[in-house]
Amino acid sequence: MKLLMTTDAVGGVWTYALDLCSALAAHDVEVVLASMGPLPTEAQRDAAKALGNVSLLESDYRLEWMTEPWDDVTVAGEWLLDLAAANAVDVIHLNGYSHATLPWRRPVVCVAHSCVSTWWQAVHGSPPPDRWNEYRHRVQDGLNSANIIVAPTAAFLEQLGASYRLTQPTRVIHNGRAATTFNCDVSREPIVLACGRPWDVSKNLRVLDEASQGSTWNACVIGNTAGPDGQEFIPSALRAVGHQPAHEVHAWMRQASLFVHAALYEPFGLVVLEAAAAGCVLVLADIPTLRELWDGAAEFFQPRSSDELRALLQALLADPERQRKLAAAARTRASKYSMAVAAAEYVDTYRTLVRRRATRRRAVA
Repeated sequence: MKLLMTTDAVGGVWTYALDLCSALAAHDVEVVLASMGPLPTEAQRDAAKALGNVSLLESDYRLEWMTEPWDDVTVAGEWLLDLAAANAVDVIHLNGYSHATLPWRRPVVCVAHSCVSTWWQAVHGSPPPDRWNEYRHRVQDGLNSANIIVAPTAAFLEQLGASYRLTQPTRVIHNGRAATTFNCDVSREPIVLACGRPWDVSKNLRVLDEASQGSTWNACVIGNTAGPDGQEFIPSALRAVGHQPAHEVHAWMRQASLFVHAALYEPFGLVVLEAAAAGCVLVLADIPTLRELWDGAAEFFQPRSSDELRALLQALLADPERQRKLAAAARTRASKYSMAVAAAEYVDTYRTLVRRRATRRRAVA
């Protein structure tokens, strides 16, 4: 089987795409990986080239959530149709929305990772302003043009349904990471760690900054503090260590006692999975998606309450036995979110759609 899969090189979608492509190799699936948006880095290109079942094709067409993207989205669609025809692919796997409306003549799987409408609702408590109307229409049309809509959590699928009138079949396939073995039997330091984009209001890192003021613990955040449009986060108590390569992030996770994810919006959260696999105690915002994934294997707090977070961190750092039990529970839960399992579920989805299409074509003939 051969797929055309879209991706971008901006963040989590790239990680997801490469991990999934790698796991799909065990099922003899070849992938034409079409990248849009900012061009991949050399390290990203090397990672894609290392996968024997992947052909990476790059473009810098604007993504649908960017400013004034629609001319680029149209041209990108023509490019994608040409790629599908030239490579004789069997299935279209879109990690975006608008291009699902194209005349593919092949089954289309539309995977929802995030969207402006659900982000805005979670962060601001209201639908996005009118300037996003075109985006909303394009996303809804795309979702309802796909043969199936896939989401990484049931809670996020419900949020999508509340923002868009979904008419197509849906399926939940949990994200995962490629299997990684960590030595978790190590001495932990009283470090409270967070990872994300501190400038992004949805990551809600100000609540950790406020909770850590005057504290006895060392609170650190990994990620760029300046955003692409002039956004800036200047912490008062957090130590901002900036962007770090993956191996350094994992080194931090193996040292830290607690991992805080305070996000107001998180459809899945690969970084939480990484922290759990590395042996951190999870301290998570009490939002539906994170509850779905980690209930019983993490401590939760109201994400807008720095006082509640501060009290929880103090209690955990004073209780090593509680930390030990929570870390073990998080590691056990993390083992269930495997990319090998996800890949098998995607292959089942692809094959089912191909069979249905073949059956319909025979019926028509």
